[in-house]
Amino acid sequence: MNNNMTANPMSLAGRTVIVTGAGRGIGRAVADLVIALGGNAVIADMNPETLESGQAQYPQGRFLGVVADVADPLAVQAMVDRAVETFGAVHGLVNNAGITRLAMMEKMNLEQWNQVIDVHLTGAFLCSQAVGRHMIERAKAGDSNPGAIVNVSSDAGVQGTIGQVNYCTAKAGVIGMTMATARELAKYNIRANCVAFGVVETEMTEIVRSERFADSYRARIPLGRWSSAEEAARPVCFLLSDAASFITGQRISANGGMQMAA
Repeated sequence: MNNNMTANPMSLAGRTVIVTGAGRGIGRAVADLVIALGGNAVIADMNPETLESGQAQYPQGRFLGVVADVADPLAVQAMVDRAVETFGAVHGLVNNAGITRLAMMEKMNLEQWNQVIDVHLTGAFLCSQAVGRHMIERAKAGDSNPGAIVNVSSDAGVQGTIGQVNYCTAKAGVIGMTMATARELAKYNIRANCVAFGVVETEMTEIVRSERFADSYRARIPLGRWSSAEEAARPVCFLLSDAASFITGQRISANGGMQMAA
């Protein structure tokens, strides 16, 4: 039997993936799935305690926890260097780190604006730049499959959300960054895509899923429910894998049909 017919195209065996903001929620679920698919997970988070829990949870030799501020270029480079030193190479990056600072536009101060832009947008740029340089070096050295980048965006980046002009702007920027990254890195066979989520069951969506708003939001979702974090991890790992080998520069909307586009 042809081995190519029986191989799992979603396998991440032997590959190392950096996941930012992976202490909980979608990021932790992505790290879990990377490990389950045979890969090595480099978890970057600001909270050392969440990294310690990962150390106890994952197989020995398949996990690296790094305390890193994705908005700090020196910390980002140190994270990539540690990943390469530990596992030999980085084959995937998931820019998932994110925060919210809720305020109506007329009341939002510059600190609230900058904090969200720095983490979501500047952080994704710095991580993509550092990992991208590493992948380009491997491509120039003859590696025909140097890796893939997946950015986490949101439906808020294409339709807007009241009280989150900072977040919506950052997530719209992530979509544009994804397309530019894909065009620049395609000649090295490095892919870049993004997943735009709707409402996922995480701490960040607690207000939306509260008793006050849950019914109205759920009514806008054709599938009639929220996504679990585990469910959200699947399209991310799909885009990291060879199952998506001819997909780049795209936005997958994983939102239960809440936002549809032609």
